[in-house]
Amino acid sequence: MLRGLYDWTLSLAARKSAEWWLAIIAFIESSFFFVPADVLYLPMALARPDRAYRYALTATAASVLGGIAGWMIGYFAYDAIARPILEHFGGLSTFERWQNSGTGLMLVLLVTSGLAHLPPIKVVTILAGALHVNLLIFIISAIVARGGRFLLLAWLLRRYGESIREFIEKRLGLIAGAGAAALILLYMTVKYAL
Repeated sequence: MLRGLYDWTLSLAARKSAEWWLAIIAFIESSFFFVPADVLYLPMALARPDRAYRYALTATAASVLGGIAGWMIGYFAYDAIARPILEHFGGLSTFERWQNSGTGLMLVLLVTSGLAHLPPIKVVTILAGALHVNLLIFIISAIVARGGRFLLLAWLLRRYGESIREFIEKRLGLIAGAGAAALILLYMTVKYAL
């Protein structure tokens, strides 16, 4: 099922309505969807490099709005909506472990999730709402993290074109994931050392 969803999302890049689909996918990815917006963004930006930054801004805006929706789900409807979503996607145990970690770790997770999809952004946005993280701080963090990711991708694609695609698809996630893990480790070290 997941592969079919991935293929369907990828097929949207060839449509005239691709930019709208990018916004929709980026929005729902931040609150409950499996497939990252990158799947749609990469072929769109490669097909139209002159629009790579425009697509990055579209994806960022929609992703932040979707993150706000996820935050609201966590804040206002944790038991009714968020808990069943987390249970369905297997994220409830992770969520419950992080729930006691506080706002500082929450912001680190938001940045690492925005940059490297670790942990999934939908889990982090719902968690932020459930923890009542200040909405303005949440929005700023989401803009920095998601905007940073999409703008970096735009720059890489504009600069290196098709030749960078394999690197982005296979290795950038690993590099960003390693950076995210290092950031979380640094946070935990500082928190428990003080």
